[in-house]
Amino acid sequence: MKRSIQIGVLYSRSGTYSLISDACRQGVFRAVADVNANAASPIELVPVERDPQGNIDRYAPLCEEMIREHGVRHVIGCITSWSRKEVIPVLEKSGATLWYACPYEGFEANEHVVYMHACPNQHLVPLLAYVIPRFGANGLLLGSNYIWGWETNRVARDLIADAGGSVLAERYLPIGETDVSRLIAEIKATRPDFILNNLIGTSSYAFIAAYAELGRHDPHFRLDRCPLLSCNLTECELPAIGNTAKGNLCAGPYFASPTGNGRTPAKADLPQPASSFEAAAYASVRVLAKVLAGNADATFADLPSVFAKATFQTPFGDTVIDPQTQHATLPVVIGQIGNDCFETVSRTDSVAPDPYLSRYDRAEIFGRPRLKVVS
Repeated sequence: MKRSIQIGVLYSRSGTYSLISDACRQGVFRAVADVNANAASPIELVPVERDPQGNIDRYAPLCEEMIREHGVRHVIGCITSWSRKEVIPVLEKSGATLWYACPYEGFEANEHVVYMHACPNQHLVPLLAYVIPRFGANGLLLGSNYIWGWETNRVARDLIADAGGSVLAERYLPIGETDVSRLIAEIKATRPDFILNNLIGTSSYAFIAAYAELGRHDPHFRLDRCPLLSCNLTECELPAIGNTAKGNLCAGPYFASPTGNGRTPAKADLPQPASSFEAAAYASVRVLAKVLAGNADATFADLPSVFAKATFQTPFGDTVIDPQTQHATLPVVIGQIGNDCFETVSRTDSVAPDPYLSRYDRAEIFGRPRLKVVS
């Protein structure tokens, strides 16, 4: 007899970032089905799902309800860093663990969170290292007005300075705001070398469309001259954006490229997910299932010792998790949006996580600064 173990699923089915939530949710339930179909597995996973409906005030109470009423010890969920930080006090109080499947801004390592998507040295640093030598170092930074936008742009400011460039403007929109006219006006006035887009959901879709229109009227803003960069845009959002996204440069651990160059060849029993959000959520469940197969009562306190010894098969390839920071080692892929898909322009197969950028070396990434002659 298999032992049934309840796990929490905490994703919003509606709201401004619902497409990302749906992708993560698909990854979770696909992985649960695969784990439960394995006759050799000693466990059966039983999802307990709650829907915060895009309301930030509902994440913590719903998380607490799953833990208190259903005995859940592990929760897969949260899209925004705001929601992740809302549930962390609940996890700390109850001894539960969040498996987080989205890219984030770094500078966090909590023993109650396993970070299964990319942190800055796995997305922003390699993306700017690719773009700046090719297009220039003067950037304009955009973001949704919350943690992801603030902190990713903060890191970007430092990186641009290290590359000898300047931040020409830094602007924010409320989550869900789709009036991007003032952003376009600022871009036209400052004429940057590139734009870093840390908007999310419908705000991002509206801006991408408006920027494409700007490029049709002013050749300086064609994407082959002044590219639009993102660390959180994936295939799951392309249907909402359409052809206006073509040419955008994006970084992530996985793209479902039709050429196969952007993805890791899967093992026979692993799928090829449709996006990195689906892949990271799927990987979260598969890693958790392997942990629970070895110890069905495993809690957050048991994870570091397991991570120190184990390699996990995931859609990213053979994956290890740093037992100190609980971040995954991941591929780094830079993709360019083509016809309804991403075409790989750069790939590194395995990059260890460095959430605090403690190993970042300016000279290694951008070269040594040139000396100026002062007369």
